Amino acid sequence: MDKAAVKLKKGEGRTLKSGGMWVYDNEIDSITGDYTNGDIIAVHDFDDYYMGCGFINTNSKITVRIMSRMKGQEIDREFLDGRVKDAWEYRKKTVDTGSCRVIFGEADFLPGIVIDKFSHVLVVQSLALGIERMKDTIIELLKTCMDKDGIKIRGVYERSDGKIRSREGMERVKGFIGEPFDTKVEIVENGVKYMVDIAQGQKTGFFLDQKYNREAIKKLCRGADVLDCFTHTGSFALNAGLAGAKNVIGVDASELGIKQAEENALLNGLQDTVHFRCADVFELLPELEKQDKKFDVIILDPPAFTKSRNSIKNAIKGYREINLRAMKLLRNGGYLATCSCSHFMTPELFSDTLGQAAKNTRKRLRQVEYRTQAPDHPILWSAEESYYLKFFIFQVCDER
Repeated sequence: MDKAAVKLKKGEGRTLKSGGMWVYDNEIDSITGDYTNGDIIAVHDFDDYYMGCGFINTNSKITVRIMSRMKGQEIDREFLDGRVKDAWEYRKKTVDTGSCRVIFGEADFLPGIVIDKFSHVLVVQSLALGIERMKDTIIELLKTCMDKDGIKIRGVYERSDGKIRSREGMERVKGFIGEPFDTKVEIVENGVKYMVDIAQGQKTGFFLDQKYNREAIKKLCRGADVLDCFTHTGSFALNAGLAGAKNVIGVDASELGIKQAEENALLNGLQDTVHFRCADVFELLPELEKQDKKFDVIILDPPAFTKSRNSIKNAIKGYREINLRAMKLLRNGGYLATCSCSHFMTPELFSDTLGQAAKNTRKRLRQVEYRTQAPDHPILWSAEESYYLKFFIFQVCDER
């Protein structure tokens, strides 16, 4: 029997009732019984109807993260083993597992933990107190799964250094779990080689969610002049170069990112075709326009301009500005690949913003395709936060 329980206020828990996995602090009427933050407790509706169990942390606005809806379910090693096996089997069916996200938090029913696989190395982000207690067991179980498939994991590195840890009342940590190893890891994705710096790179070192979107732009880039904005470590630019682009310019404000991108270009023998500039994209695009530069393909892969509902208006301005500038820099009939990785920038809002940019530049957008994140970042319906990446490819034409 559960020793502690949360009771919801009447009329609350709408997210939970529609299949979500979070209980917010302002939805809770009372907490009864003895518990310590991080413990598994029961969740009941206002009328005592059992809704599931999950781990509690009263330091967090997300006070309870649901682990199971089955009454009487023990959250033990056997339970975690089932979750981990399901996550790994799903990846084997849906993506190239050479490098992929193996566990994606709530979307794999393991809330608060992310694990990426880069070749034979795992990178872990533990973002919630309850899952932190289970972290070592989850890693052990995952390594066992992979070992059965002949994959020997040579090291595990932790990147639990995000701000969200502070909001959970946890220290931000970074370092080896187990024996040290070389944290620069070579991977191959879509035939492109990358040296991933899992210790110093952004988040876990490399953005795996764009894997198949990078593949999708290749066919547009043969013989083309390409501009890749917010290039990070050069991923879209290198895919364009490998596809046979005539000339590629990758731009990013991070000196470290540009240095890594240049190393990746050398690694792929693309240094004569793919070049990089350290610059602020918002300043560079108007400058290129003044120089009357034109491109056949432009890629916009910016960081999230908004991480809360409060900053949506400024985010819209940012997305509209860069897309408007990009449309002006494209030759008539050129292609624009543009995306938003902010959960709060909904597909409808992003579409409207792109439409405004086209209207302001007197351009017509012919949609080639609409894509989201790669399947190793599954979108769990009812868990809105798991659907965050919106990726459009357009042909941009002058009004006629």
